[in-house]
This record gives sequence, structure tokens and C-alpha cells, in this order.
Amino acid sequence: MLDTMTFTKVLGSVCGALLVLLLGKWVAEELYHVGGKGHGDHHDQAYVIDTGEDEVVEEVAELTLEEKFAAADAGKGERVWGKCRACHKLEQGANGTGPYLYGVVNRAKNSVDGFGYSGNLGEGDWTPENLYAFLESPRDYAPGTSMSFAGLKKWEDRVNLIAYLETIGE
Repeated sequence: MLDTMTFTKVLGSVCGALLVLLLGKWVAEELYHVGGKGHGDHHDQAYVIDTGEDEVVEEVAELTLEEKFAAADAGKGERVWGKCRACHKLEQGANGTGPYLYGVVNRAKNSVDGFGYSGNLGEGDWTPENLYAFLESPRDYAPGTSMSFAGLKKWEDRVNLIAYLETIGE
């Protein structure tokens, strides 16, 4: 049964707990100067370790596309190929969801017979540079494509995959 005295005890307990919480917060702020008088005061570092070197920031030069292709590893590209295997095949003439990729490097775009391309791949050949741009973001390279692959974000994966594809159909 809930009477006035029980309600008063419950309300007093809640208010007492809140008061203890607020007092504890205030004491902690005073002890550690969080939000108190010392907050925002900046002091010198108490102890400095001299390493004998000044901080030197070296600029990392961006590699050219030729340098990236020179560092390509076809063996690692074969592992990256696993991401493509679900939709593409390496056997000549065997289309999957996507066109076959046998001899794709330096092959003309839109040239696989019996495959209906979507999107605007443009004219020309699948040069390593074009493949590099396409593999980075198929939707940006070929607007309107139905290819759902998001692309390979690491440049190492792209050049390794292209190096592997160059070995297929030589």
C-alpha cells in the first residue's frame, strides 16, 4: 500500500542520492581542476627527454603510375583476383555475370561478343592505366554501369591485379 509517508521516503531517497552525486562531482572537479579554476591553464612540460634530434618531417613523394606498375607483383594479384572471381572468368569466351577477362589487358573496350555492356566505358583499349582507373571506382569510370563492385581502394591491389591479368592470355 502506498501512503503519503512511503512516497515521502522514496522522494527523499532519490533527492539524497542526487545530492551525493552532485557533491561528488563538485569535489572531483576541485581536486582535478576539470572545469574549475585551473582548466585551460597551460603549463610547460615538467620533464623533457632530449633525443638529440629535432623533429624532422619528411615529405613522402607520391609514386608515379609507372613506378607503381614497376612494383607490381602478379603473385599477390592472383590473391586479389578472388574478389573478381564471383562475376568474371578467365577462360576465353566464358562470360559470367561480367565479361571474361582472358587477355583483357590492351584489349578493346566493349569487344566481348555475346556480352551486353552497361554504362559508358568510352572508346579505346583496356590499357593498364585505364584498368587502374576503372578498378579504383567502376561507377566513377563508367557512369551507369550495373557493376556493383565498389572498387579496390589500395593502389597496390590494383597494380598487382593488373600484373596478374597481364599473365593471363599471353
